[in-house]
Amino acid sequence: MSSTQLFDSELCARCRGRGFCKKPCRIYSKIKDFTTKTKTHFSGSSPPEIFVGRFDYPNISAGILTPESHEESQEYSMPEIWHKNKFSIDTILTNRSKLVYGKFKTQVKKAKLNDKLLKTMQEVSMAYKSVSTEFFLKRAPNYRLEINKHLPIIGNPAPLESVRLEENPKVKPKVDYLVSDTDAKAVNSILELYKSQIEITNINKILSAGLLGLKTQRRLVPTRWSITAVDDTISKNLLKKIKYYPEISEILLFNSEYNGNHYEILLLPDKFSFEVLEAEISGSLWNQTGHVSVMKDYELFGGRHEYAYEVTGAYYANRLGLCEYLEKIKRQATAIFIREVGPEYYAPLGVGILREITRAALDKEPEKFSTINEALDKSQTRLRIPISTWTKESILLKEFGKQKRLKEWF
Repeated sequence: MSSTQLFDSELCARCRGRGFCKKPCRIYSKIKDFTTKTKTHFSGSSPPEIFVGRFDYPNISAGILTPESHEESQEYSMPEIWHKNKFSIDTILTNRSKLVYGKFKTQVKKAKLNDKLLKTMQEVSMAYKSVSTEFFLKRAPNYRLEINKHLPIIGNPAPLESVRLEENPKVKPKVDYLVSDTDAKAVNSILELYKSQIEITNINKILSAGLLGLKTQRRLVPTRWSITAVDDTISKNLLKKIKYYPEISEILLFNSEYNGNHYEILLLPDKFSFEVLEAEISGSLWNQTGHVSVMKDYELFGGRHEYAYEVTGAYYANRLGLCEYLEKIKRQATAIFIREVGPEYYAPLGVGILREITRAALDKEPEKFSTINEALDKSQTRLRIPISTWTKESILLKEFGKQKRLKEWF
């Protein structure tokens, strides 16, 4: 294979539609038929959903997403619902294509010129059920899609002239209370919402809308950042307890698959450490060569002190699902996640579905093994990429068993 082919393969795996190669993107040809036409004035039921961009930060675009129709639209927006109902990618894209993104320019901390638009967006973000919304657009939407592996696809953007809520948003008391509490830190509010069983997707929106934290520190948070912040905050808090629990006593293996994302999750008896390995099967949308590039990030017992630059947001979504499981069984373990992405995953649906796949895998009864090799052999029966490709890249597998435990010295 030429160096150019290798470069293109690795670049494509990292770019995922962001235009690094300056060539037409394969993903647009796959999903171009899902865009929709619309008017400049209409009303519909927002899922509810908002989106805060990150380009040109702190001067960013933000806005509300809503369809042209009045119907229950929560399923347009929530990975929790997508996975529970096993929606196909076609179904999700069809639903996403119905949403118009009415956006406006603002500043993350001082939105003086758009206070009315911002206030309405914040009201929508607090709702847990669809809310009827009337849109007045400056012009008809662009028929394009915002593609990002961290987020569900966002299409049909248009500048928002004005927006009006046609009903009072349905807001849970705990959300209303914490949004009103300007003396509570954002971290504490996120944890309180989570303990109150507010869906992760809803917590993301409330944080993104700048409604959590001390009064002097509140600001809009780009949606991509808020998703990672919520997953990271909750899992770190759970780890404070998990690291004091006993270790698991045997080797456990879990697996799950959804829309071309296959996970093998290996738990080993040891102190907490965590690693995610990801690769696209050759012939997948983002890997059109014969080369397989494995991306990985990991942390040891002491924790991770910098962003997971290779696996990115999926790392934190996976870690949250893992920590929820370890907290439930009151144990700690070394965890190795293998994510194999097949050609079936032809459009990114955001890291939220990866969190749900993790949760689903760890909700099953685990397979139990006496040795790591037995567990890896079993994984190979479900993986298409050779297990050796994964094991030679894994830092934790190389380190496992090398350090003597205290009891081995006596």
